[in-house]
Amino acid sequence: MKGPGRRKILYGVVTALLAVNLVVGARMFRQAHRSADDSPYPHLELFSTVLEIVRRDYADGTNLTYRALVRGALDGLLNTLGDPHSEFLDPDRFQDLQDDTQGEFGGLGLVVGLREGKLTVISPMEDSPGFKAGILSGDRILRIEDRSTEGMSLEEAVRQLRGPPGTSVTLTLYRPSTDHTFTLTLRRAVIQVDMVKDLNNRKDFPVSADGIGYVRITQFGEKADRELREALRKLKAQQVRGLILDLRWNPGGLLEQAVAVSQEFLAPGQLVVTTRGRNPHQNQTHIATGRGDQLPGVPMVVLVNLGTASAAEIVAGCLQDHKRAIILGEQTFGKGSVQSVIPLPNGAALRLTTAKYYTPSGRLIHERGITPDIVVPLSEEEERDVLLLRSPGGLESLPPEDQERARKARDPQLERARDLLRALHLALERNGTSAAAVAVPAVQ
Repeated sequence: MKGPGRRKILYGVVTALLAVNLVVGARMFRQAHRSADDSPYPHLELFSTVLEIVRRDYADGTNLTYRALVRGALDGLLNTLGDPHSEFLDPDRFQDLQDDTQGEFGGLGLVVGLREGKLTVISPMEDSPGFKAGILSGDRILRIEDRSTEGMSLEEAVRQLRGPPGTSVTLTLYRPSTDHTFTLTLRRAVIQVDMVKDLNNRKDFPVSADGIGYVRITQFGEKADRELREALRKLKAQQVRGLILDLRWNPGGLLEQAVAVSQEFLAPGQLVVTTRGRNPHQNQTHIATGRGDQLPGVPMVVLVNLGTASAAEIVAGCLQDHKRAIILGEQTFGKGSVQSVIPLPNGAALRLTTAKYYTPSGRLIHERGITPDIVVPLSEEEERDVLLLRSPGGLESLPPEDQERARKARDPQLERARDLLRALHLALERNGTSAAAVAVPAVQ
């Protein structure tokens, strides 16, 4: 081929090669750019340069120390994650965290978190100053003393709330359900927590005349499974025919305790919960082991609400997925992320969200929560009265007329759970079937 036709083909080939080179070159440039972004060394060099300039030349920095600057940088680094549960723990805060899980610490007894950027009460802990003062799940803490909590980190908020027992702290709170802002002055105390209680705030665990038992787990600390086993032993001795497990206002706690509690109602080998994260080591499967279901065939209802969080949601989701219990109440909080606590030099630690919880059927708990099988809401007044009845000290803080009203108050969620268990027994008996011979039915 000669002439214009040959030149046209040659130009086409050259143009195609140039296009390929441009594409490959652009791709290599992007890869090189990404490699530079992912390499820590130039960025660490930049950080150390800025650190030195700030410490040397900042006008108001005569007392700046490397320790203060680096810790401030660590806080800023973790804040960029947008995750309120990841934080740098100085030695004092790390010790506080260890005390929390061992069942005794000083403070107000308020479990708090950040929801939509607002410092929010997840749950007041049983018998604590915050509990007795009538603080409710969902209340927002606007001010601690004269400091606004706007933009305050969770670590700083906890530090402000805690202090030596006997000292006082004033909180300004906002209750979204009533659009009401109010101020309370609370006296800090040493918080000692019983993990498992009966309906009378004791550890007797009586069974009602119709064979229904009641167990309330207040949080999942180190001794929750041991206390639950003792409660179940007392219930079995009374030939319990139905169980109400109350997880309302339970802020959660230790993952291993959620697994240990769940497996008291499961056959060995059943899946309790899985965790999934970016690091393959965080992908874990937790299976029921041990003695098996301690109340085989005994129908169960689990009570939940907005104050049900973390480990308590794991238990509720597990028993719901296995159709071992009917979940009744209100949507739970939705705190389903795994925080790994990594010790650091000099007694500090890093608490980092490394994975998220999934129920046995694969449902994500985080920011979604557990949806009850049967939704039974409580009004604010009913919720307040239930909390007051759980704390005799809380009743005493009311005027006499309000005390009498609170003592006569109803708990619609508990009443509905009792009615459900009674109806289930009646239906089974009419069909000539023992309740102990069947599994709890699913309720849609």
